[in-house]
Amino acid sequence: MIRLWFKSGTPWIWLNAAAVSACLIMVIGVLGLIAARGVGHFWPSQVAQFSYQEEAGQVQTIIGEKIDTSITPAAMAKATGYKMAADEDTLVQYLIKTGNRDITGTDFRWILARNVKQQEYPPEMMVVERREWGNLYGYLVAVKENGVTIATGEQAWPVVQAKIDEALAVFEEIAHLEKKEVGAINYSLEQLRLEQKRLQLKNRWDAAAEQRTAAEKAELESEYKNHQTQLSELYQQIRRDSLVAKTAGGNEVEIPLSKVVRMYQPNTMGLFEKIRHYGIKLVEFLTDDPREANTEGGIFPAIFGTVMMVIMMSIIVTPFGVIAAVYLREYAKQGFTTRLIRIAVNNLAGVPSIVYGVFGLGFFVYILGGNIDQLFFPESAPAPVYGTPGLLWASITLALLTLPVVIVSTEEGLARIPKSIREGSLALGATKFETLWLTVLPMASPAMMTGLILAVARAAGEVAPLMLVGVVKLAPTLPLDGNYPFLHLDRKFMHLGFHIYDVGFQSPNVEAARPLVYATALLLVLVIVGLNLAAILIRNHLREKYRALEG
Repeated sequence: MIRLWFKSGTPWIWLNAAAVSACLIMVIGVLGLIAARGVGHFWPSQVAQFSYQEEAGQVQTIIGEKIDTSITPAAMAKATGYKMAADEDTLVQYLIKTGNRDITGTDFRWILARNVKQQEYPPEMMVVERREWGNLYGYLVAVKENGVTIATGEQAWPVVQAKIDEALAVFEEIAHLEKKEVGAINYSLEQLRLEQKRLQLKNRWDAAAEQRTAAEKAELESEYKNHQTQLSELYQQIRRDSLVAKTAGGNEVEIPLSKVVRMYQPNTMGLFEKIRHYGIKLVEFLTDDPREANTEGGIFPAIFGTVMMVIMMSIIVTPFGVIAAVYLREYAKQGFTTRLIRIAVNNLAGVPSIVYGVFGLGFFVYILGGNIDQLFFPESAPAPVYGTPGLLWASITLALLTLPVVIVSTEEGLARIPKSIREGSLALGATKFETLWLTVLPMASPAMMTGLILAVARAAGEVAPLMLVGVVKLAPTLPLDGNYPFLHLDRKFMHLGFHIYDVGFQSPNVEAARPLVYATALLLVLVIVGLNLAAILIRNHLREKYRALEG
């Protein structure tokens, strides 16, 4: 009976279902963990004030957010050097985010739960998010303008909020002037310098060219001086105001409002206030530039770089993959050579990605890019233009990495098209190229999109090759801006996968960076899912369009 049951194949069906279910549970579990740890980072946590007694007997005040709890068995705690009472079964510790790194030298601290004498949540406790040194926890004492105290006590809070709004508006104006206006002038000045050198190399630098260049340079320098005057005035304005805060140790510190992003009192916030704060932090995470060694602020440059690289990779890999598959299936004579090429293509799909990165660095960057610089950009020497890692070489390297996937998928799609369709088209007088272009390729387009979906899914998450051919920790400018030629393929860029690696493993403040690792990982998954969904929708549309023809 059991033998017949095994022969029927039912056990293998159940085994397959169990394996698929286990995989789904693990994937959902991982995504759930990432979502819970990452999304919750932006929710405003309450700030506690602990009366804490050290092992030596000294009592001190500790202010901060309770981040994590560790429970250690008594035997293990004793082995690590802790003294345990006879009735203690476990050692409970709290991880407290104390902030104030510029004062205490650290952002986090472990404390023993048994030594906490009192724990309270004062309503006047505030959190100050700063552009440097992380958060500051304490009490607001006063607000100053030009060194003179203008508000204290209860009147200080509304005054400081208004001053922060003013400072943020000035800071945005400064950022716009520095990045857009001054940046465009510096770019134009550099182009003038390169143009002068180019003309000199071609022996075409004459009095007329010198006069024209001098006039353009004088105009740009005049604009630059005007912007510098504006910036000087704005910097004086933004440095005018400051706040005085009292920390856990009783010390008073003065913080310029130019270094403050926002401040709030989480212990008095209601549900709707917390939701609003959460939304603001989430939008900041998606749209702002990173700060504090990538452990604070946003990750917009990494999102932009990832999406742009994947789009460029798709534009490059699709035509090459389709052309190779069409040649192998429709034109090449099926024999030993063709079989050998297919074996080589399949083997390329299993090559480690870092090998592609080394190849891209050696061939695309140094050989191809170096020759492009010598032929077309001699005026930039010795500074490289395309002879250095950048967006173009990263996209081409990943296109090469994903090329076997597109070739195999397209070939399978071409092989599934009935021979009768080709014969019918040829019988009606169409040429082989017309048959291929107007009938076969459109019907095989769903298979091409399948290959592209697999290519995008792999390329978007790759990190190792990108570290060699274009990705950097922090890119000061995006590859796309308002300066001609607008799309700068030679620039380095940021990537979500490398950002996760950098924040998670290269950050000087690991505990502070951990929530951002989860948040960025979740966002990378969502970006990949979004790109794949777009490709899947296109594929399904094409599949429905040509279903009747296939029938």
